[in-house]
Amino acid sequence: MEPPQETVPHGSTPIRVLVVDDHCTFAELVVVALAHEDDLDCVGAAHDADRARRMAQELAPDVILMDVNLGDQDGLDLTAELVAAHPGLRVVVLTAHADGDAMRRAAAAGACALLPKDGSLPDLLNGLRSARPGGFVVHPTLLRTLVTEERTAAAAGPAPVLTPRELLVLQLLAEGRDTRSIAHQLKISVNTCRGYVKNVLMKLDAHSQLEAVVIAGRHGLVDAGPRR
Repeated sequence: MEPPQETVPHGSTPIRVLVVDDHCTFAELVVVALAHEDDLDCVGAAHDADRARRMAQELAPDVILMDVNLGDQDGLDLTAELVAAHPGLRVVVLTAHADGDAMRRAAAAGACALLPKDGSLPDLLNGLRSARPGGFVVHPTLLRTLVTEERTAAAAGPAPVLTPRELLVLQLLAEGRDTRSIAHQLKISVNTCRGYVKNVLMKLDAHSQLEAVVIAGRHGLVDAGPRR
């Protein structure tokens, strides 16, 4: 059964999406899928970096769906370039082969989300809808890859001591949740939730939520997968 289509609330404007992927068939399939979503408006598809630059300038999309591996340029380098040139632009990155380096580079480039290219269509659509400037959401399957990779690295030192509530917030971060949704689930204020996140970052000596999840993975503090 197909998921129900979302409708655009009265008075709101659809999210304008530009697809950037050198795999023409994949790009065309995404374009067709977006045509069935009332709240998403595909403004075009670019199959190389030069055309992506021109279309981003001429069409001013809200969100770009970017493949990591473009034929003529690295997609993450292009992401950094476009985000710098167009303040407020949101970029959702797709990758077929995730590793820790790709995730760190995507975050550093200013991407809002990192999703598996072989993931589900509902996850892709949700990623486009939920992308926010300054945020960085990693799909749980990719986070699991990262945590597994880090656990096989050099043995870590003693695990930091976190409170039960801090561990719960950390686990929800590892599942790709943001502070607002975590606060809603735990029935606490957003400011209180941000306080827990700040404490977690300090105790783990991390500079970002993604780095905190990576460090926690080394110590076996989180399971980077959705809870059942």
